[in-house]
Amino acid sequence: MKKIVVISLLWLTACAPKPTAVTEDKGLKDYYRSYFPVGVAVSSAALERADERALILREFNSLTPENAMKMGPIHPAPDRYYWTEADKIAAFAREHHLKLRGHTLCWHNQAPDWFFIDEKGKTVSKEVLLARLKEHITTVVNRYKGTIYAWDVVNEAISDKPDEYLRPSLFYQICGEEYIEKAFEYAHAADPKALLFYNDYNEISPVKRKKIHRLVKGLLDKGIPIHGIGLQAHWAVNEPDNTQLQQTLQELGSLGLPLQITELDVSVYPKEHNARDRKQEDNDTRFSTEREQKQRDLYTQAFRQFRGMGKQLTSVTFWNISDRHSWLDDFPVKNRKDYPLLFDTTLKRKAVYGEVAGFRK
Repeated sequence: MKKIVVISLLWLTACAPKPTAVTEDKGLKDYYRSYFPVGVAVSSAALERADERALILREFNSLTPENAMKMGPIHPAPDRYYWTEADKIAAFAREHHLKLRGHTLCWHNQAPDWFFIDEKGKTVSKEVLLARLKEHITTVVNRYKGTIYAWDVVNEAISDKPDEYLRPSLFYQICGEEYIEKAFEYAHAADPKALLFYNDYNEISPVKRKKIHRLVKGLLDKGIPIHGIGLQAHWAVNEPDNTQLQQTLQELGSLGLPLQITELDVSVYPKEHNARDRKQEDNDTRFSTEREQKQRDLYTQAFRQFRGMGKQLTSVTFWNISDRHSWLDDFPVKNRKDYPLLFDTTLKRKAVYGEVAGFRK
């Protein structure tokens, strides 16, 4: 496989074309047209709300279904597929000529319980589970063949524990590491033209990053059809710093595969990895000047490095549309409002938008 050379970030940044000043009639997709598509995760309901629909069409040229194509929502029972929400998003993408990423074909966290048990409630064999996985992937991929250009095939298979390689999910317990390989093979067989990604979070952790590198390299060495790495990029105002991000992009980029930022947001609170109840010290939820500045600094340096990746970075997708709604409003602290995106609760551009779209130093 021919490897893509990661060219000097500073050289690329200096030589890259600069866009015109930020204006209301252009969106992120226009300012980054020479770099990469800019996407957003959506629900079908968001596409039906006039103000959010207008923002999406102005700013973005790529979509990802936030939940509609995950295993549980789309395949809740052995003999039932629920296509309605996913079909609406696919139809919207086709109507407006937007790229569409599929998310996700195999994920432990929203896999329906029936996948793993037989009619007597006992754990199924490896052969049965792989057969079910094949049927699921083949059916879903075939339905959106020609509309979805890239799939997050396997999501979050790496363990967060420093001394553990793969997450001990039911997929792993029953099938071992082979389920990952098979998922990519099933997806490729269903749509040979689709780009297939391994997708994971906390990629900025040196320990987890090495495990992601190990997994992807192992798949490549075995000739498994994997075409890229998805970096979720659920970040916060205190991480990653510039060096940490640069090391992440370089180490994962060294495998020679395209990279995509698949689920970008920047929390205005210090990073926490585990869900917890709200405490007294969490009551200050203002989008203060200090929080705003820290968020601006991180987004600015992140997009500077994204632009420096040249053609190896092939997409950047924000996870949710605006601060009106974010999954971070309830995680890691329950019922705490967050402000992680480029548009405020009224859908207006925040000050950080100018830094991202205007390429200011």
